[in-house]
Amino acid sequence: MRRMTREPAAHAAALPEGLFADEAATPRCTWCQASPLYRHYHDTEWGFPVADDRRLFEKICLEGFQSGLSWLTILNKREGFRAAFANFDPEQVAAFGPADVERLVQDAAIVRHRGKIESTINNARRVLELRSEFGSLAHYAWRYEPAPHDRPERITREVARTLSTSPASVAMSKDLKKRGWSFVGPTTVYAFMQAMGLVNDHLEGCHSRAKALAARAAFERP
Repeated sequence: MRRMTREPAAHAAALPEGLFADEAATPRCTWCQASPLYRHYHDTEWGFPVADDRRLFEKICLEGFQSGLSWLTILNKREGFRAAFANFDPEQVAAFGPADVERLVQDAAIVRHRGKIESTINNARRVLELRSEFGSLAHYAWRYEPAPHDRPERITREVARTLSTSPASVAMSKDLKKRGWSFVGPTTVYAFMQAMGLVNDHLEGCHSRAKALAARAAFERP
């Protein structure tokens, strides 16, 4: 008798490498397979363009906290991070002092890494400096959006494996470090660019790819 359990595997095998299909046969990038929260993040946030300074600051800080960990670990703690860091309002975080560092080192709702906590406070102060020069963190960040001819023509699994940094992320990382930022290496900056929609790295065949492309086409650059 034919085993019915083989059919989902056969269906999955029909998808391009790097994609999986849920119960409704919706194809998605495999990295979001672990939980509904992860899939929601993939479907509604990752790769969609952002011009809000608070969200941009939150993301670059959380990418710094993610270093050495999985993004799902950080995503599961995101509400804890928001509560701990004044919803990532740069002006409020910039005013944190030594007592806040000690408070945060004891906060089990976040990743209790003293260096990354101090980095977040430092980087909030650097955001205020960028605003004085560029008007907004968004305007600064979107200056590093890669030109179309600098991007791969197709984002397949094989191509995605090569995309941990880019010339734009290297340039942005170098400039941020000159400005006194920390935990902003080229890999961290590229992950920030992927998440905030400066690039669209949803794989070909992923149902969110076209949505992210449409959002980027309609997006007004700051």
